[in-house]
Amino acid sequence: MAETIIKIDLDTSPYDNDMVHNRWHPDIPMAAMVKPGDDFIVECHDWTGGQIHNDDNAEDVRDVDLTQVHFLSGPVGVEGAEPGDLLVVDILDIGTFEESQWGFNGFFSKQNGGGFLTEHFPEAQKTIWDFNGMFTKSRHIPGVEFAGLIHPGLIGCLPSKDMLNEWNTREKELYDTEPDRVPGLVNLPFADTAHMGKLKGSEKAAAAAEGARTVPPREHGGNCDIKDLSRGSQIYFP
Repeated sequence: MAETIIKIDLDTSPYDNDMVHNRWHPDIPMAAMVKPGDDFIVECHDWTGGQIHNDDNAEDVRDVDLTQVHFLSGPVGVEGAEPGDLLVVDILDIGTFEESQWGFNGFFSKQNGGGFLTEHFPEAQKTIWDFNGMFTKSRHIPGVEFAGLIHPGLIGCLPSKDMLNEWNTREKELYDTEPDRVPGLVNLPFADTAHMGKLKGSEKAAAAAEGARTVPPREHGGNCDIKDLSRGSQIYFP
């Protein structure tokens, strides 16, 4: 039986769990260590940290605090791994908590996050999807049921300090091309809602001020949102 190396409580805030973080920074301490070849289980919050509720009101999507996202379990260190190695990760299984067999999708308000079709759908909308084994259906879209592929959405390695500096430099340059755009082109570092895992005090404050937001994918992996990255997948990380 694989060991659960990171546990979370859905009834508590992810900010209360120092084995969770929501920024990319090289100084975030490892939450757990594993050996090459180990099988292990990691529990996770949903990406908003519980801000979206199983109800029929889209106000939570409209008002979601996107500066908090995404809440990530980890980091998980691999004994013996060194810079320059290739990290191979096998997803053996992925699923939901027995007591929380549902998910959501939404159109985010143009004024708060937006999306690719924000000009066509500028107002917040939400659908709740209930899981039944591999199938899912929604009371908000009657008569529709389909087999879903569950994927981690966001998975990657912490950057080196040099890589973090490269990200922050190029993203600030992009931001400066259109700083007043709605929704914004770039999510710059934002310390106020940063959760830096086990980091405390002045070290936490310094890292929070420059920690990269988790919204885009980058060279290290990150917010991939690849639906086929599910059971049986193998991922290669630099």
